[in-house]
Amino acid sequence: MSDHKTPHPEEQRLLAGDPETTGHSWDGIKEFNNPLPRWWLWTFYATIVWGIAYTVMYPAWPLINGATPGILGFSTRANVAADIERFDAMNADIRTRLTEVELAAITLDAHPDLYNYAIQGGAAVFATWCSQCHGAGAAGVQAAGYPNLLDDDWLWGGTVDEIHFTISHGIRNADDPDARYSEMPAFGDLLGDADIAAVVQYLRNVSGQAADVTLAAAGEAVYLENCAACHLDDGAGDRFLGAPNLTDAIWLYGGSEAAIEHSVRFARFGVMPPWSAQASSAGRLSEDQLRAVSIYVHSLGGGE
Repeated sequence: MSDHKTPHPEEQRLLAGDPETTGHSWDGIKEFNNPLPRWWLWTFYATIVWGIAYTVMYPAWPLINGATPGILGFSTRANVAADIERFDAMNADIRTRLTEVELAAITLDAHPDLYNYAIQGGAAVFATWCSQCHGAGAAGVQAAGYPNLLDDDWLWGGTVDEIHFTISHGIRNADDPDARYSEMPAFGDLLGDADIAAVVQYLRNVSGQAADVTLAAAGEAVYLENCAACHLDDGAGDRFLGAPNLTDAIWLYGGSEAAIEHSVRFARFGVMPPWSAQASSAGRLSEDQLRAVSIYVHSLGGGE
């Protein structure tokens, strides 16, 4: 077997004055060994020098607990912290006023500057800490039991002071002894399937939805015996006990037969953390932030 390579039939012919080749050839095209342009080489060397200088002067190389700081001591984190401190100092007076003026008195007519600051600051707090559950537009997520904050259906009250208390202490959490608290029993352990089916139809009927009227009539007795103590005889509920109105079209977890049956059979137990810094170690908001977001939520259209 011969190692001789057959020349390409159209192999490039070198001319006088052509530079030497690298020895590589493809489809008869030979690769010249041209030197790089001088300007390109100097630019390349300059980038190497600049890169070395940058890593010496600025934070660059990651370490186990941080990065090399650089001899200039530059820090974007420190710059941001300084900006935050500067703006906090600028807003210190209005933030203090926000905590001192009676919450219900902070209105556009009575305190326009304070109210506008609260709306803007509250919107930022809401976007940062509340929108993950209640949605960016505060319409809630029914499938997950996150309430709509735009309507006028409020458990535990919808005045700005009541909203402030709910945000501060949360709902059914184990961190704050003052948390709003209500607990519905799981009637799947107390009622038979027939009674549960009947009371589901009764609830759909009193809320104006399509229902089996025969089962609904039987479900009324089941309701009055087991549910009326909290939701009242007419189903209008007791918001201050956390018992929702069952006669309107607003359902926290949905008003379909399946959703109502699940609520009756297994109960619901939504939890909201306390946001007050004084309530527990889980609290994240200062009092002025709590008041700002309370005023913002109240202003969305559903506040009382």
